[in-house]
Amino acid sequence: MASLSRLDLRECLQTLSVLQWLPVYIFLGMIPVFLIPYFLVFTKFWILSVLALAWLAYDWNTHSQGGRRSAWVRNWTLWKYFQNYFPIKLVKTHDLSPKHNYIIANHPHGIVSYGVFINFATEATSFARIFPAITPSLGTLEWIFWLPIVRDYVMSMGVCPVSGLALKYLLTQKSAGNAVVIVVGGAAEALLCRPGASTIYLKERKGFVKLALKTGAYLVPSYSFGENEVHNQETFPEGTWIRFFQKIFQATFKKILGLNLCTFHGRGLTRESWGFLPFNRPITTVVGEPLPIPKIKRPDKTTVDKYHALYIDALRKLFDQHKVQYGLPESQELKII
Repeated sequence: MASLSRLDLRECLQTLSVLQWLPVYIFLGMIPVFLIPYFLVFTKFWILSVLALAWLAYDWNTHSQGGRRSAWVRNWTLWKYFQNYFPIKLVKTHDLSPKHNYIIANHPHGIVSYGVFINFATEATSFARIFPAITPSLGTLEWIFWLPIVRDYVMSMGVCPVSGLALKYLLTQKSAGNAVVIVVGGAAEALLCRPGASTIYLKERKGFVKLALKTGAYLVPSYSFGENEVHNQETFPEGTWIRFFQKIFQATFKKILGLNLCTFHGRGLTRESWGFLPFNRPITTVVGEPLPIPKIKRPDKTTVDKYHALYIDALRKLFDQHKVQYGLPESQELKII
């Protein structure tokens, strides 16, 4: 009976760790957005708002200059519960030498990118032990760093803007042993993600290759098997009113926030219920072999295309070598569009 209670408590904590993840960003983002104007205009504590804005102005460029990570935050027990909910695993196929810098390109985006977050923005899967002397920085949308409190929270986990300025700084202005992690397909790829699918945006995504050439950073393919399995995405028939409103909401979210609004569902607070929590299905991020890249100050289109093709070949090889082991049929092909 006691062991059953411990099992129930562990599962409850795992569920709560995932349940809090996205709402906490909204909550932390709303605090300064509402309280700074309120204190400034309607209370005698206006000096607090002035100090908060002054600090934001002073600290404005920090997120583009290496950030301010915290080993304590990355090692929170919370992330271990989060990882065990699925579970999520990080697999190394080759060593990453601390003598070089790296761009780890990750696929697919999934609905929410659980795997890439836990594996690279926390130590729940022991990144530091698996890749010793390598410092990972996970790229995300720039506007997140415009929000006081939220920016400090995500910086503490080693998250940076997926902007040329921030990524180039990490790959050139710091010593070797840095790895920037980019989900190449971006938020647009979320619309392609559904169980059983292995479709990614990559044919025209060449900016990360150009960045690698400009900085001499090695390219590393990685694939998160199972990322597409943790939510069911709904696409409504063309011509219906619900599809009409779905398109309006998607266009609005993309224009304002750079996000693609997906209609999806998963499980509820219990495994058998309906809700928006992800299903308890394993996600395994396999990190492949580094592809050496020459440093070229102004790479031409031909050179970019050459290394982009080499990267695609390396990614296909990685996918085919591991797909059966992580739940996909032998006949499954990686579709690149």
